[in-house]
This record gives sequence, structure tokens and C-alpha cells, in this order.
Amino acid sequence: MPDNTLDYLVIGAGPAGLQLGYFLHKTGRNYLILEAGSAPGQFFRTFPRHRTLISINKKHTGWDDPELNLRMDWNSLLSDDPGLLFTRYSDRYFPHADDMVRYLTDFARACELRIAYDARVVRVDRPGPFRVTDENGRTYEAKRVIVAAGVTRPNIPPIPGIETVETYGTASTDPSDYVNKRVLIIGKGNSGFETADNLIETAAVIHVAGPNSLRMAWRTHYVGHLRAINNSLLDTYQLKSQNALLDGDVKRVERQADGTYLVTVAFARVNEVTKDIPYDNVILCTGFRFDALIFGDSCCADLTIGGRFPAITPAYESVSVPDLYFAGTLTQSRDFRHGTSGFIHGFRYGVRALHRILESRYHDVPWPARTLPADPAALAEAVIERVNRSSALWQQFGLLADVIVLDGGMARYLEELPHDLEGPPIGDRGHFTITLEYGPDHDKIDPFDIGVGRISQSDAKRAHEGHYLHPVVRHHLPGQPPVVHHITENLENEWTSPEIHVEPLRAFFARRTSSVPA
Repeated sequence: MPDNTLDYLVIGAGPAGLQLGYFLHKTGRNYLILEAGSAPGQFFRTFPRHRTLISINKKHTGWDDPELNLRMDWNSLLSDDPGLLFTRYSDRYFPHADDMVRYLTDFARACELRIAYDARVVRVDRPGPFRVTDENGRTYEAKRVIVAAGVTRPNIPPIPGIETVETYGTASTDPSDYVNKRVLIIGKGNSGFETADNLIETAAVIHVAGPNSLRMAWRTHYVGHLRAINNSLLDTYQLKSQNALLDGDVKRVERQADGTYLVTVAFARVNEVTKDIPYDNVILCTGFRFDALIFGDSCCADLTIGGRFPAITPAYESVSVPDLYFAGTLTQSRDFRHGTSGFIHGFRYGVRALHRILESRYHDVPWPARTLPADPAALAEAVIERVNRSSALWQQFGLLADVIVLDGGMARYLEELPHDLEGPPIGDRGHFTITLEYGPDHDKIDPFDIGVGRISQSDAKRAHEGHYLHPVVRHHLPGQPPVVHHITENLENEWTSPEIHVEPLRAFFARRTSSVPA
């Protein structure tokens, strides 16, 4: 293979690309990051359009532990430098997007990452090693490619006439442009409501349309559902201020000769089948999708979720193209509309797991582990310490797992593996996994309804029935279903009370370790 062939070529210098670059640089790997723009973080130079991030920046936690602080810091990338924390860049709980641009620029510079700017990728082929071509005709060869370019194309629904409307990325953000106008916003996500809230003081009528039920993030625990910071329009709707949610499908958009619109809506919850409604402006806010047009026939990656995202394995590798990996928001098919892989505070840990997978597969570097005595007390103590402190298990709930492998009288404790990483149970005595998870149907329960019964904090046997976040320990043995132990909740999400949590966990480890031969 030619001497100039890279070990790793990373496409995109957004948060995920920079995070992976940090780990590759730290381990001395031969890598290069290609960035379409002239500086890192191009997405945040435009989005969100109204410039307020909805990723929280909680500076004051009462904790001195940097690991615990990352539970409340949703914007920082992982590094060994305490100066490279986003909390040093903004005091605001919901920061300005320009602060993210400054942070990513400084992160790339401080870490001395190898980035080629103004290098928009237009083609990825695989005649042997990957051959990547940028818009200037420059080519790069690499043994492995990691796409961390984010979702860059608008997600356009197949509605006749939709090409005549404005999009979230192009519509004016100046409220004075909508004075006394009738405005339709298509899309019930945060971008749609962010756009609607901006127009409340000036528009005559605002309708937000979509076929699905509105889902609130405070109820589902999915931060991509509608956030409270964007939901002011709901007050204006329910308190009869001329704005409304239209529950149904937009069937047709017709641009009139005078520049206005006539929109046909099929309602989901009323007897009338369709209605034609006039508007002055129509704005499309239906999200984004991955641009798969860069892939040539020799490495055409399979897609999923309506073609919006790459289909990937638990190792973040394309299901159809070996050695083609994905990082960042492109990995959200792993926990789509459920977890945090679409957001910095989730995928920063996914990127670290990906790097450890790359190190293991291609450089014979074992997954980091520490050794413990294989006795129930030591195992229980290690688990309680981790679930009380880990930010990765907290943020990537149900997706990343700590793993305990029994080896004679000792045990190896491995941190933050994808819980469904391929392979059978490890060793004849199996292994334990530790995750943080919400109870089943947690998103169907109103957490503020005091009429809903709550599982007792001392009732570990029923912990899994609750809707709150709690630790789950599973013992995996070859050819057998996992045996599960739930650690019940306490209100501070600290599982430290021995009589409630530690003793039942110690007893679980005692039963499981004695049930299989050493």
C-alpha cells in the first residue's frame, strides 16, 4: 500500500470529527480530517436559525468532580485539558450558537488537529483502499474512512408544490417580515416551534402542521422531542390567540399568482376530510438527512429510517461497506428518537467507544480495563461507584454498558462498551453488563401527575416497572437468557444507601458467581 495512504480519513470537522481527531491524535495515528468550510463547526454558523442552542450548559452544579459535571454539561468535548470545557465559553443555560463556533475553533487549535479546510468531499470510492475526492479535485487514500459530516441535506417530504415554499434554512428570521401575515409551518419538531415562537409578536395567524402527535421532551426523556424553551406557541393555541396546531397531512401546496399560498390539509382528528387554507407564507421545518450522494458504486452504504441515516452495526461500521465507519449525529439510528446519539452529550461517548473499537481491531490495543477481586462485595462496590459517577452511562442510557468479566478469582472491569456489540458472552463464566435505563412505557406516564403511583425506593424487585432512570445489572451466560437485577431508584439518583441498594446487589453477585464454576 502506498506510503501516503492514511490509516484514517475523517470527513467533517464538526464536534464528532474533532472528538475523533482528538483521540486519533492522542494515540499517534496517521489521520487527516477533511472539512468543507474554512473553519470548524460550519453547521453552527447557520443553525439553529434563531441562534439559541437547546443543549444545556449548567455551569454551577455544586460538584467538584469533572466526571459528574459532564452529566450537566451537554456541549463539551472529551479531553484531558480542563481548559477545553464549553462551560468556560458561556454563562447561559441555553447558550448562543456563536459560542459553540468559538469553542470548536479553539478546541481544534489547542489540540493541534490535522485538518484540511475548504475540502468538501464529492466522491468516496474504493478501488482497494478508499479514494476520496474533494471539490477541488484533490484525492486522498485511506485504509479506513469515518464519516462525521452530520446531516446536511434538508429532509423534503413528497408533497406536490413543496418546492415553492421557504425552508427552515432559508426563511427570514426577522419577525418584521411577517407583520400581520398568515403563516403555515410544516413540521412539529423543535425547528418548527422555534420558528413559530419567533413570530408570535408579529404574525396574525400561525399554524404548525404535522401528521403525528406532539411529544414533549420532559415526558419522553428524548431531548429531540419538543423542548419547553420552544413551546410558547402552545399557550397561544390553548388560550385562543389565533394560533393553532393542525393535526394531519399537508396534501398539496399551491403558489398563487400574487405570491400567497393555498394549502390542502387532511385532518386526522375531525370529520372533515380535507380543507383548503390560505396563507401568506409557508415554511418547511421537517429536519435534515444524510447526504449519501458522495458514495460511488464501489462503496454504496446502505441507509435506514426512510433513507435519512446510514445503517450501521453496534461497532458504528456500515452494514454494507467494511472499514467505513460513522460518527456523531449520523449514528442516531442506533437509538433513533429514544436516546442521545444525535447530540453532542451522547455521541461524544459513542466516538470514544468507536476509537476504542478501532484501536482493538486494527492496532491490537485491548479495551481499557481494571482488575478486581471476583467476590460479591468488591463487584457490588465497583458497580455502585460507577453508576454514581459515570457520565457516559448517564448520557448514553441503555446504549453503552460497563462489562465485568470473571477470570478465576479475579474480574476485569471494562467501561462503556456498546451494549449489543457483536459476540457471545465472554468466558465460560459469562459476563455482567451494567447500564442505566428508564422503565418500560416511561414515556406514557405524566411525571407531574401525583395521582400516578410511584414504586417504593426500597422495592428493588419492582424497580424495572418504574418510569425513572435506574441501574440494571445483567448476567450473560452462553446459550441462556440474561439474568437481570434492577437497582431501585432514589430521588437524588445516587445509589449509595446500603440497606436499599448495595445488599441486594451483593446478594445477586453472590448467587450468580456461585452458580457457575470458577
